[in-house]
Amino acid sequence: MRRAALGLLLIFGAAAQDIAGSRIRAHLKFLASDLLEGRGVGQRGGELATEYLAAQLAIAGARPVNNASFFQTVPLVSVHTSPESKLSASKGDQHVSFRWLDDFVGQSPAQTERESIDAEAIFVGHGISAPEFNWDDYAGIDVTGKAVVLFTNEPPSTDAKFFDGRALTYYGRWSYKYEQALRKGAAAVLILHTTPTAGYGWEVVRNSWGRDEAHVKRSGAALSFAGWLTSDAAAKFLALAGHSPGDLLARANQRGFRAIPLGLRVKGEIGSRVREIAARNVAGWIEGSDPILHNHAVVFSAHWDHLGNVEGPGDTIFNGAVDNASGCAMLLDMARAWAALPKKPRRSALFLFTAAEESGLLGSASYVRQPLVPLDKTALVLNFDSYYPFGRVKEVLLERADRTTFWPSIQQVAERFQFSVGQPPNPESGSFFRSDHFSFAKAGVAAFSVSGGRIYAANQEEIEAKLAQYGARHYHQPSDEYKDDWDFAGMEAIARFGVALGIEAANGDENVRWR
Repeated sequence: MRRAALGLLLIFGAAAQDIAGSRIRAHLKFLASDLLEGRGVGQRGGELATEYLAAQLAIAGARPVNNASFFQTVPLVSVHTSPESKLSASKGDQHVSFRWLDDFVGQSPAQTERESIDAEAIFVGHGISAPEFNWDDYAGIDVTGKAVVLFTNEPPSTDAKFFDGRALTYYGRWSYKYEQALRKGAAAVLILHTTPTAGYGWEVVRNSWGRDEAHVKRSGAALSFAGWLTSDAAAKFLALAGHSPGDLLARANQRGFRAIPLGLRVKGEIGSRVREIAARNVAGWIEGSDPILHNHAVVFSAHWDHLGNVEGPGDTIFNGAVDNASGCAMLLDMARAWAALPKKPRRSALFLFTAAEESGLLGSASYVRQPLVPLDKTALVLNFDSYYPFGRVKEVLLERADRTTFWPSIQQVAERFQFSVGQPPNPESGSFFRSDHFSFAKAGVAAFSVSGGRIYAANQEEIEAKLAQYGARHYHQPSDEYKDDWDFAGMEAIARFGVALGIEAANGDENVRWR
């Protein structure tokens, strides 16, 4: 028995080693090329990307789930806000107007060609109703038909029992703000942008919201406008009401905060070009060996989409090399290694490339609503999103993996790979809620992202400067492009580690659970 177990370990260990940075490089270079035009959802480049992924899965030895198709349709609506859209605020005879892209961006979730806004403005702090923390920014105020004004993020805390301390909870995410405002009956939402509260600069907001945006097709009530104001525009807006952003943020952070009517009217004419699109998740299945557990699966996920090709001068292609051609390229070579195993693990493996992650995890959310593998038969979800090509890693980051029953196995596998296991250095950025594993986690499935941490380097300051430069200059910018001098050793190592984790989960006696 011991000899057989050792034999399996050697076989599965060989699979983890059968990953090559050269193959990852080739996939990434193609997926991030100008030919794919930024892999926009509903755009030609996105269609090309999904065809490539499906073809590569077939070459690797994966097959469609249930012998159907490598594609799973994700029905969406694309909304393009007209640059002629208008937004203003007034108080008596005082008036301030805002310019599209320079001062404000946003979308009309109502998915109509024109939405008119004429509503009273009410400041609702962070826009959070969290009874478990005894916090309600909407207490004592009726915002039905109003325009609510708020900051992203949440009340600052170092207490792990109050909004999870430094770590951002879902309450801090912009998506929650819009969802909660709609539940409260608001007509429109204006988020006051600051880099510290959002976790990223205005360029990221503008590039994400000032383009075609995918939405789930409307089936009920919707906001007329979900938008953002720059910090300068926010200052002008609040000055009209006799306030400043700093003053209102300080008040919003205090327990006992109550919403503040601003005495302003927000007016807007939001024009939209609306069209239905059929985006696609891509999925490849590799059958497990157990006569019963082969109906269960470990899911490996990575989103294929980026921001696409936009109108305008200069470089208009958002290639998305790091975000997330890198994760897709790794997943393709992992699928090839898994399919090449002479003896497959007990459970099956599903390699899932999701659509419209950049639009709010829409592809993974669609999958969770209609899963190819029942969620109660999904052993674990390992997500791969955005890897930096700066060299060999000595640390992996697995946020919230320690809250699963799989944690002891993770530690053992990490020890075999001589990895230390860390947590994201900036938990306040809310990374756990910003990638596709979160769609599964919300549904109760054990799921987390496998990310790279510290890198072996003689000059750590140089590496840290490169990472900071990517976040400041290249994240969600056209400059996120492939470079020939990139070092793929780190991606290769993380991909090997991911395969090893998947094999452990696929051979486990039980599906992984949250604890």
